[in-house]
Amino acid sequence: MSPAPASGPVRRGPGLRARLTLLATSLVAAVSALLLWLGWMLVGRVAASVPALPPDTPVTVAGVRVPAGPLAGALARNARAEVLQIGAVAFAMVVVAAAVVSWVLGRRLLRPLHDVTAAARRLSAESLDARIGATGPHDEVAELAATFDAMLDRLQAAFDAQRRFVANASHELRTPLAVLRTEVDVTLADPDADVAELRRMAEVVREATRRAEHLVAGLLLLARTEAAVAVPKEYVDLAETVPGAVDALRVEVRDRALTVRTDLAPAPTEGDAALLGRVAGNLVENAVRHNVEGGWVEVRTATEDGEAVLGVASSGPVVADGTVAELFEPFRRGAGRVGSGTGLGLSIVRAVVQAHGGRVRAEPVPGGGLRVTVRVPAGPTRPAGLVGAGAGEAQELREA
Repeated sequence: MSPAPASGPVRRGPGLRARLTLLATSLVAAVSALLLWLGWMLVGRVAASVPALPPDTPVTVAGVRVPAGPLAGALARNARAEVLQIGAVAFAMVVVAAAVVSWVLGRRLLRPLHDVTAAARRLSAESLDARIGATGPHDEVAELAATFDAMLDRLQAAFDAQRRFVANASHELRTPLAVLRTEVDVTLADPDADVAELRRMAEVVREATRRAEHLVAGLLLLARTEAAVAVPKEYVDLAETVPGAVDALRVEVRDRALTVRTDLAPAPTEGDAALLGRVAGNLVENAVRHNVEGGWVEVRTATEDGEAVLGVASSGPVVADGTVAELFEPFRRGAGRVGSGTGLGLSIVRAVVQAHGGRVRAEPVPGGGLRVTVRVPAGPTRPAGLVGAGAGEAQELREA
């Protein structure tokens, strides 16, 4: 059962529609009152500007003879009274009409805002597919509705990614836990288990716990990197991160008869040395473990177009163009890829590179294999006093 939508804060005082109506009506009333006053003044001035007869001159009005002086004053007062009487009626009608029109137009203009509020109240983790879809003129309110819909698109994508991540992580963690329980249950159920059997079980349990520990460490690193707001700004040469990554896999390179070629030119940048070292380590590890017997691995670093570049290419199974982007998603290893791992290597690479303001691209190698290129903003040259190894060297390593 989905949670009930939040009712929102209790509104105190008149709403926006009422305030807009009051404001518009007040403005119309003020303008109308000003026009009425100007009309009253104008009529008085017009009456006063009429050529006057001598005050004692008799004037016949409706058969009655009256002096000209009192008659002029009476006509001016009567004209102003007529203006006030008719103007008051017109004033009331204009104010009422302004109030009605403002109230009706306010409802039409604020309807998209009510739709936004209603959509926000309906939202929950299970109803993120709701959209406003405002139609009509492309005004500020429509822009607000479109922005709200775009925000919902991002939220839905984030929630979907989170669900997939949790489901995949649960599935990956279930495997070593199942191995642990199975081995322990089988050993305990065997009354004749000797020391050799117990040692075998201990080795299996150790391997399963190692895999679980490696997976949890990768998940924590991925979450920490994706949540990072800023990374340290320290000098890092990508060329210096490669030798350590290659040396860590020397045994696997020898066992699988792989040929590793490196072309390491200076590639200075600024960032977190440990995270950038993890990028090189993950790429080389991915290239070695998802390779074929007797295959090859090429690693290069350089500075191109104001960017520090780290490229790792390797032989391996054929990778379809349409599945390359999926390899950067957590726990995606790609169909036909050999080797073992947590499936987080390229996901961590992408998160670290994006945290450093860079980008990463992968493309299939003709005949089988994958080429991954990392580009991050280039940094200043090596500060004085720092001495590194590996920059500018090209070597080939083959251990059979």
